[in-house]
Amino acid sequence: MALQPTLRPLVVAGRYEAPHTLDIFLDYVCPFSAKMSRTVDTVLKPLVENGGEYDGKVKIIMRLQVQPWHATSTYTHEAGLAVLRVAPGHFWQFSRVLFDRQEEFFDVPVSNLTPLEIRERLAEVAASVIPADKVNDFKELLKHKSGHLNGGVAITDDLKYTIKFSRQNGIHVSPTALWDGLVANEISSSWGEKEWAEFLARKVVV
Repeated sequence: MALQPTLRPLVVAGRYEAPHTLDIFLDYVCPFSAKMSRTVDTVLKPLVENGGEYDGKVKIIMRLQVQPWHATSTYTHEAGLAVLRVAPGHFWQFSRVLFDRQEEFFDVPVSNLTPLEIRERLAEVAASVIPADKVNDFKELLKHKSGHLNGGVAITDDLKYTIKFSRQNGIHVSPTALWDGLVANEISSSWGEKEWAEFLARKVVV
């Protein structure tokens, strides 16, 4: 599927030029997305990277899936996009850490926090992953634009792109997966090595 150049680091596994594409739509505060992210690391990456069976044949794109029924979904995805901008090589590592710490950003734990306090907590998560000299740049990207009462932050346009991409493809929940541009409803966050091996054996034709 198409990917604007500034979001190229969303290719989290496999080679960018690989002919097959697996898009996985994930929400940082969705437990099933967290489960799927672990599967990417433990099952899929070994298959599509470093001499794996499908190295050079399949790439995996993490699509950010904002789900507004989770109160902090927008803020967490802003943070992911900010890391992608200031430290693109650390994007997937940040994503995995945030998935592992997602309960800190569930509705009840943040119910008494202001948006600024939520962003500060996300900056703490980022600081545990990205280079120290990039943390301030990260924070700057999440500050409201001066002179605008409703203009968003510096990475709002990237956030809009990811949301529009999901909407035009009819993606409603996470995790949802596309194989070469078509929704693959059979894919589940509960899949392990067996299911993924069988799926890829059927689908990969190069």
